[in-house]
Amino acid sequence: MTDPTEPTDYPAVPYSFDVTHSTSEVIAEHPDLEPGAETDSVVTIAGRMMLRRDQGKIAFGTLQDSTGRIQLFATTKLTADFEGFTSLSIGDWIAVTGIVMTTRRGELSVRVEQWTVLASARRPFPDKWHGISDPDVRYRQRYVDLWVSDDTREAFRKRSEIVSAIRRRLADEKFIEVETPMLHPIPGGAAARPFVTHHNALDTDLYLRIAPELYLKRLVVGGMERVFEIGRVFRNEGMSTRHNPEFTMLELYWAYADYRQMMGLVETLLEGVAIDVLGTTKLEYDGRELDLSAPWRRATMEELILEHAGVEVSLDTPREELEGICERFGVETRPSYGPGKLILEIYEKTTEAELWGPVFVTDYPKEVSPLSRDHRDRPGYTERFEGIVAGRELLNAFSELLDPVEQLARFEAQEADKAAGDDEAMVIDADYVRALDYGLPPTAGLGIGIDRLVMLLTGTTTIRDVILFPTLRAENPVSSARPADR
Repeated sequence: MTDPTEPTDYPAVPYSFDVTHSTSEVIAEHPDLEPGAETDSVVTIAGRMMLRRDQGKIAFGTLQDSTGRIQLFATTKLTADFEGFTSLSIGDWIAVTGIVMTTRRGELSVRVEQWTVLASARRPFPDKWHGISDPDVRYRQRYVDLWVSDDTREAFRKRSEIVSAIRRRLADEKFIEVETPMLHPIPGGAAARPFVTHHNALDTDLYLRIAPELYLKRLVVGGMERVFEIGRVFRNEGMSTRHNPEFTMLELYWAYADYRQMMGLVETLLEGVAIDVLGTTKLEYDGRELDLSAPWRRATMEELILEHAGVEVSLDTPREELEGICERFGVETRPSYGPGKLILEIYEKTTEAELWGPVFVTDYPKEVSPLSRDHRDRPGYTERFEGIVAGRELLNAFSELLDPVEQLARFEAQEADKAAGDDEAMVIDADYVRALDYGLPPTAGLGIGIDRLVMLLTGTTTIRDVILFPTLRAENPVSSARPADR
């Protein structure tokens, strides 16, 4: 084992290198060469050596860059330092200059005339054909996984396409992209436990944002009528196949619109993104078919509970009856839970996972919707919906609460819940209430979990497969950092 404190004998490598083509460009420029053909096209390409086989006076290799793979063809007669070429290790970064040709079997190749080592792989690469079998190693050493797994590279290519498509489509709808703080003086905008840090110069605690919502609505108060932000949020909660402590959200606010108009925007946006990325709205997820085309079904939470759990509930249902239903389905309750919270718990226990969808679940109780506007037709409910796809929440949206007096009262109710032991309840944001005093026009808001959307459109069932560097338990820092012998 090499001592990391001692100088190493890495071969000298250039500080930069002029590459003329990517592998995909070479392939695109020479689509129809006959077997055994040689061109007068001289190219310089670079990437990792991912496969090599030697056959006496000739050698073959596979060079891979970020765009694809191409075969290398080396000979003792035409390749400089042929022996050195055949001593390269799998995973070494190299640059190659030579002509484009095809072998007698018709394989498009670059004939190696000059080559240069750009970086040595001092740790052995996994077998390219089998990849990395240990999921923990895949996520911890993503820099290796990206090279040996086509599926991994494709998932993150699609992730980039998905985010770009969202941005294009929202720009077409005249929404402006903005950035709001990630360090908040108080946590707000969602029901979640925050991460806490300390600012030394101000000698004050700050919180990694759990949502950008309250800052974005301040911008609507300021006259920015259509705004959105795509960025990281942080929630100090457990981890699962659908949860990571830091994840990416799209939040959007639309002045002069309500939750019904927002439903229309959501279904056309996601339908369009699916077409942009997949070419279709129909996909298979976890072995089942799914169609994201508009329109999506709309149903109240209580209607869906009746369909899937076979019980009829409402805010008028006596508390003892709601508690009996909770006990029947194994739903944990607390004395502080009101009827609205009990109904939500019943729904999440019995119904949400059964909704293959897509479906907009509407009319959430006011008790569990502290930032949503009262329902215009149903006292005790709000104009809020969640988009459920493949049995999980993909998005949350509502007509925004406008009244500063009502907002302060709801914040106070949340603080009472926190005092009663609810760690995820909100606290009072006095400045946000002050902003509402200046007037927030009728506004609809939306939050979409980007990671869950990427999971859906890539057929991935765990969030770790769509986050480049997911949160993991710590490993031994000394042994993991110590360089390996060549």
